[in-house]
Amino acid sequence: QLQLVESGGGLVQPGGSLRLSCAASGFSLHYYSIGWFRQAPGKEREGVACIRRTTSSTNYVDSVKGRFTIARELNMVYLEMNSLKPEDTAIYYCAATLNIACSFYEGPYDYWGQGTQVTVSS
Repeated sequence: QLQLVESGGGLVQPGGSLRLSCAASGFSLHYYSIGWFRQAPGKEREGVACIRRTTSSTNYVDSVKGRFTIARELNMVYLEMNSLKPEDTAIYYCAATLNIACSFYEGPYDYWGQGTQVTVSS
């Protein structure tokens, strides 16, 4: 069974950092472009970062540029989140697609994790 599992979420104060992990079972993430998405209460899910499957080039939504970093290592993909703000509070999901392109749209993604909660609050 092909699965993605996120971990690393939690409660952090504004200005703090968290590192989210996305692990795959049943397949290799090496062959997939990976996106990180988030969904805040009462809002639609949005893409925040993605990494392409061949070049490992990355894209970020404007609201996280300079604060979030997506990277892959072995069969894991990480989202390093620094200078966290209350508006970053959301459930964070990783998703995988065989597409070469890196997308913030949900449609191309074939596999999704169950999500991990990130809460930024003092």
